Amino acid sequence: MTGTEALAWAVIALAGAAIGATSIGGVLVVPALSSLLGVPLPEAIAASSLAFLVTGAYALTGKASGALAHLQRDAPLMLTALLGAGAGAALAAWAPGDAVRGWIGLLALASGAHALWRLHRPYPRADHPWPGLGGQIALGLGVGLGSALSGTGGPVMLLPILMLMRRPLSRAIVAAQVIQLPIAVAASGAHALAGRLDWRLGATIAVALLLGAWAGRRLARRANPRPLQAATAAVLLATGAWFLLA
Repeated sequence: MTGTEALAWAVIALAGAAIGATSIGGVLVVPALSSLLGVPLPEAIAASSLAFLVTGAYALTGKASGALAHLQRDAPLMLTALLGAGAGAALAAWAPGDAVRGWIGLLALASGAHALWRLHRPYPRADHPWPGLGGQIALGLGVGLGSALSGTGGPVMLLPILMLMRRPLSRAIVAAQVIQLPIAVAASGAHALAGRLDWRLGATIAVALLLGAWAGRRLARRANPRPLQAATAAVLLATGAWFLLA
């Protein structure tokens, strides 16, 4: 393994740790695959989408345990995320590479800025009710489309949006974890049908993310996760700037 390859897998493991500790960080996977390992962007997005199916299932064993039954009332959000992710996966295949790269860069920058904001400010007070039918449909379609287009799982988009909208935090965290499943299923299925999915690569990424998520969850429970959050924010900002300017 070369130094560049080791760096790529270290970044992917960091993404998993950030997911386990803070629910964000998944946007680092595709840049690591495409820029450090030389995986073509459509194939990197496809493999990343498959890997998030595993992290989504793992999330249900933690803070989101029992969430599927709890979120039956949020079926519009989950179902429209499924539809949006299918559309996003199809769009990722034929959209100009520079446009997809730019979207991933912007998402990384926004995620890094959000992580820094959370370091220095408390969670905003939830003074607005949970989105109704129309709001859930709009959120599901937008988050599903944007996540599949970037090869991310969903929390990196949904959680900051719900926090900025001042929705109930505990429910927002659960929803952000659970939404990984419909997004990953739809995106992976679309990529597989189109012949873009490298199952072996996706499984390898899933293992790296899972190990990182396990370590990140333990860190969040037993120690101060702020150093990991700060490191993740710095890497996200650097990755976003690199993808936009390189």
